[in-house]
Amino acid sequence: MTEFIPGLELSKSFYKEAVKPILESHFSELKYSAALIGYGSDVLDFDNLVSTDHEWGPRLLLFLSEEDYEKYQAEIDNTLSKKLPYTFKGFSTNFSSGGVQWQEYIQSGLINHKVWIQTITSFFKLSLDFNPYSNIEVLDWLTFPEQRLLEITSGLVYHDGLGQLNSIRAKFNYYPKDIWLYLLTAQWSSIAQEEAFMGRCGDVGDELGSQLIASRMIQKLMKLCFLMERRYAPYSKWFGKAFTQLSCAEQLTPIFENILVSHSWKEREEYLSKVYEVIAQMHNNLLLTKPLETSVSNYYGRPYLVIHANRFAEAIRDTIDNKKVKDLPTNVGAIDQFVASVDVLVQHQLCKNLKAIFM
Repeated sequence: MTEFIPGLELSKSFYKEAVKPILESHFSELKYSAALIGYGSDVLDFDNLVSTDHEWGPRLLLFLSEEDYEKYQAEIDNTLSKKLPYTFKGFSTNFSSGGVQWQEYIQSGLINHKVWIQTITSFFKLSLDFNPYSNIEVLDWLTFPEQRLLEITSGLVYHDGLGQLNSIRAKFNYYPKDIWLYLLTAQWSSIAQEEAFMGRCGDVGDELGSQLIASRMIQKLMKLCFLMERRYAPYSKWFGKAFTQLSCAEQLTPIFENILVSHSWKEREEYLSKVYEVIAQMHNNLLLTKPLETSVSNYYGRPYLVIHANRFAEAIRDTIDNKKVKDLPTNVGAIDQFVASVDVLVQHQLCKNLKAIFM
C-alpha cells in the first residue's frame, strides 16, 4: 500500500518533477499555466485515503492560449502519453477510460493520463457556463452555484505562464459587497421564518418535529456563519468539515452538538439561544449596522425564545447601495439559499433559467 499523500501536494510534485520537464524538453517555447482547480476533494484539501478510489491521483490542468490549444493540444497529449512514467511516488499515472476514472496500473503501452488540457475560456465554460473575460453581473452572481465558485477559487496554481489564470480566479474570490449584504439579508430572513417553530412543535408534544426544525436551524445558522466570514460554503458532504475552519467554529460547534443531543425542546431552546446570542454579537462585530440587541426574548408574547432575526435582515438591507441589488426580492437570496436539488445545481441551463425569479 502506497503511503497517502494529499492530492494538492502530489499534483504539485507531479507537475514539477514529471510534467514540466517533458514540456521544457519538447515544447520549450510554449506558454502555459498549470494548476489543480475544479472538482475533487483534493482541490478543497479534504481528501484522505478513501478519496483515492476514483478521480484522484497524479493529475493537473494544463491551460493553453486559444491559438496554442488548436496547434498543440493533441501533440502535447500524445507526448505525455508516451513520456510520463507509469507511476509517480507509487501512484499510477494511467487511469481507466470512461466517465468516472480510477488509477489503473500498467507496465507498457500509452498512458491514459489525467493532465487535462484546456483553455481558460473552455474551463470556465464547463464549470460555470460563463465567459471569464466578461463582467460578472448581479444575476450571474446569484445563479452561480456556491460549490462551483469554491472549486474555481480553491486548489493551487503551480505556474501561470499565460499571466491570466490568477487574475481571472481573483474576479471570483468572493461576492461583491452589496451582493454579500443581500445574501446576509436573505439568510437572516430565512432564519426569521422558522425561529419560533422549534419551540412551538415541542410545546404541543411534537419532539420529533422540534428536533428536525432545530437541525434545520443549525444548518441555516452555519450558513450564516460562512457568509459572515466571507467564505464560500461547500455542498453537504464537506459542509461540516469546512465549518470547522471558520474562526467561530471553536465556540459554536460544541453548542450545536448539544442542541442535536438534547432530549427536550426546552433544553434545545437553551442551547439554541446561546447560539443566537453569539451570532448576534458576530453581526455587531461586522460593524455593518448600528449595534443590535443580542439577547433572545419571547416571540411576540408566546413563550418561545428567539433572536427576532428579521431585525438583522432589515438593518442590513438598509445599508445596500446598488439599486439593482436593493430591488431584488428580499427573501430569495442566491441559488444555494433556495434550491437544494443537486439535479438543478449541476445543470447550467436550469441555474440560468432561475434568473427569471429575480426579474
